[in-house]
Amino acid sequence: MKHIFKNGIIGLACLFSFNAMAENYTIGTGSQSGTYYPLGGILAKIWSENIEDFDMRAEVTAASVENTIKVSSNKQLAGIAMGNVVLQAHEGIKPFPRKMDVSVLFALYPNVVQFIVPADSDIKSIKDLKGKRISLGAPGSGTRVSATNILASLGITDKDIDAQSLNYTATTNAISAGQIDAGVIVGSVGVGAITELAFTHKIRILSFTADELKKVSEDNASYQSIEVPAESYKNVSAFNAPAVWNILIVNKNMDTDLAYQMTKVAFENMSKINQVISVTKFTTLENMNKLNGIDLHPGSLKYLKEQM
Repeated sequence: MKHIFKNGIIGLACLFSFNAMAENYTIGTGSQSGTYYPLGGILAKIWSENIEDFDMRAEVTAASVENTIKVSSNKQLAGIAMGNVVLQAHEGIKPFPRKMDVSVLFALYPNVVQFIVPADSDIKSIKDLKGKRISLGAPGSGTRVSATNILASLGITDKDIDAQSLNYTATTNAISAGQIDAGVIVGSVGVGAITELAFTHKIRILSFTADELKKVSEDNASYQSIEVPAESYKNVSAFNAPAVWNILIVNKNMDTDLAYQMTKVAFENMSKINQVISVTKFTTLENMNKLNGIDLHPGSLKYLKEQM
């Protein structure tokens, strides 16, 4: 079998003999307290067990931006990233210096932009965030890109707040310690970091108004509104927020046969993946091409057409 990128940029081209060692790969994820890491772990396990001469492990990263850069520069075979970040990479928009060699294998599940505050905070709405200490997410993360873009859509810039750059765990720790006034986590409903915080501290998640959601969608086409039901986290009321799809990405020059195999094996084992990561109930054939503005990789498109 050949695991090869068509342009041959790096030495992944390899003909395996019967006694050869399996090729080692990584999938870029996020922090260990988010959903990306365990999802990347189960995908790596499924692929390693079902693709010949293939061995993959999940790598802890700063998430979307870092994963996109590493995939496009052939430092990771695959990565998980937010759709808005992938579109910015595809178009060469900041924080990316140029158009990146990235392609979509398939869409995964929607991520919700969640602004967390202590339950007794005087912050009742998004506009109340002005002048406050807010964690916008780790540098190089999709959370930071999303938080910055969304606040900018609503007329709030870095100059209007005391912006902090913390990852999921550091954000929830800082909220519980009273070191920040609010924190943004962009993740699945029920993401571990917020779930754990809600078990030990009384929190609220800010709800966007209809007008705010409209402004966000107008400025950022990859976002859609979502209503999160009450008790999705302990003692947290229902809230409305923007959501963006998470995407499984690969280098656009990845060998078509390998991309096809990875897609086929993932969907043939989706019931096993669902048992480990419940939000992958959204990872369906119908949702594969959920991100508008960028095409599926030819390998995954081949699999999708076979199933239609």
